Amino acid sequence: MKLRYAMVCSSNQNRSMEAHALLKREGFDVCSYGTGQHVKLPGPSLREPNVYDFGTPYKHMLDDLRRKDSELYRRNGILPMLRRNVAVKTAPQRWQENASDGTFDVVLTFEEKVFDMVVEDLHNRNHVLVKPVLIINLEVKDNHEEAAIGGRLALLLCQELDNIENWEECVDDVIINFERQHHRKLVYNISYY
Repeated sequence: MKLRYAMVCSSNQNRSMEAHALLKREGFDVCSYGTGQHVKLPGPSLREPNVYDFGTPYKHMLDDLRRKDSELYRRNGILPMLRRNVAVKTAPQRWQENASDGTFDVVLTFEEKVFDMVVEDLHNRNHVLVKPVLIINLEVKDNHEEAAIGGRLALLLCQELDNIENWEECVDDVIINFERQHHRKLVYNISYY
């Protein structure tokens, strides 16, 4: 069964975009989103992040950070991350404004507060289609190494879900087997469109 997936993280576009890139490469129908008010990328210090509006093209961010301090942003991995993002899609999108993208079968989040936000958002929508959506949280630390690991785990989980006839009937087994095999605790919920 071919499912439609959404990858959602907070505001820096690392974890969701890593998973999006891997799934896209494997032929999945996938989108990615952030949930923050803005896209925040590390700056020269913790108090000076680079802040962009959702919808700002990744190419613009890449050019802006190259101009500001190419060496710093290459060294901390932000330039390679943005180059990856440019190859995946034009600009970051915000989850809360995704209504025009249609519905998803599975929404995968990478931190619990984002999972809670997505569950609440879906709960507060009008459920006119009565179409189920599976929301899963795979906790992934927000750094480049963990994002790469989390992206591979997200791909494995989505491959598993895509290989079953009806996820609603066996989601518990899929989750239990995944947790056992990969030693990662998953939290999940079912909502509706």
